[in-house]
Amino acid sequence: MKIGCPTEIKPQEFRVGLTPAAAAEAVLRGHDVLVQSGAGLGAGFADQDYVDAGATIAPDAATVFAEAELIIKVKEPQAAERKMLASGQILFTYLHLAPDPDQTRDLLDSGVTAIAYETVTDARGGLPLLAPMSEVAGRLAPQVGAWALQNANGGRGMLMGGVPGVRPANVVVIGGGVVGTAAARVAVGMGANVTVMDRSVPRLSYLDDIFMGRLTTQFASAAATAEAIRTADMVIGAVLIPGAAAPKLISRDQLSTMPQGAVLVDVAIDQGGCFETSRATTHQDPIYDVDGIVHYCVANMPGAVARTSTQALGNVTMPHLLALADKGWRRALTDDAHLRAGLSVHEGQLTSPPVGEALGLDAVTPASVLGL
Repeated sequence: MKIGCPTEIKPQEFRVGLTPAAAAEAVLRGHDVLVQSGAGLGAGFADQDYVDAGATIAPDAATVFAEAELIIKVKEPQAAERKMLASGQILFTYLHLAPDPDQTRDLLDSGVTAIAYETVTDARGGLPLLAPMSEVAGRLAPQVGAWALQNANGGRGMLMGGVPGVRPANVVVIGGGVVGTAAARVAVGMGANVTVMDRSVPRLSYLDDIFMGRLTTQFASAAATAEAIRTADMVIGAVLIPGAAAPKLISRDQLSTMPQGAVLVDVAIDQGGCFETSRATTHQDPIYDVDGIVHYCVANMPGAVARTSTQALGNVTMPHLLALADKGWRRALTDDAHLRAGLSVHEGQLTSPPVGEALGLDAVTPASVLGL
């Protein structure tokens, strides 16, 4: 199979979908690999690294899209890229379709078979291709939130760890999954006063055990959330419903109850955001103010640390990429129910019921497409 990897064109996206190590593995299995010139530079990989791995360098994205049977990326295809997709191609990348009707419509019209990283599952019920980026985003969230809290950036001038005689920042993390746990770990390490909220009591018990009293756990009822944000200097939204739009946890009316200059960091923005006032921003222009509350809603947070993120993502996508290339999409998805869960679009059919529900579109199950 011919595998193609174009340069990412989303603003300030420096990751690359294919590492030289993954390219070498594919070449060893007899596949052809085509990488757009400069695709890996943002993550520290030169064209020569791919040549040494046995790949061919393409001069532009048009060549990659025209020749490749399997396109591997990081971010959802942008409008210009969607015009280059063709029926019969396989697209393997993050899609986040639930809040994106334009992309969904274009993918349906293109006739591609699109498999979303973020809904591929594992035997433990986890999301293994989302987890490493969730880990990165979670660890970044307190760092960028601390920057946004500075007066020069519109924040209320709080130091995360305080100083002797002055209290540290109050940080509320909503969601105790991979993102929330990673965010809590870094916020605790920065000396903040951290509260993690979740609706799973077993998860709260787990967090209480591993942090050994260094943070507070709180059941995330609507009333408890409303009370917690009243004294929060920073709120990190870390809630995920696989494949579906994120729930809105804080309304605009509630912003008036928060301290002026407090910061909201919305890590769920790829799925539409978990605050009513959230809208996607970029690394170039990451923050904005609503009613005196600073919002950080960068939709590709891990892109800020592209080398770490690319290597972490490549570790988990490589086995699935090789399965798709070795077997073809139909057999690979038939053999692996977890990879099958990632199938979102196939030849004009929406194959993700959660996306269908979010966008009001008819959808079928991946199993039905395969006749299972």
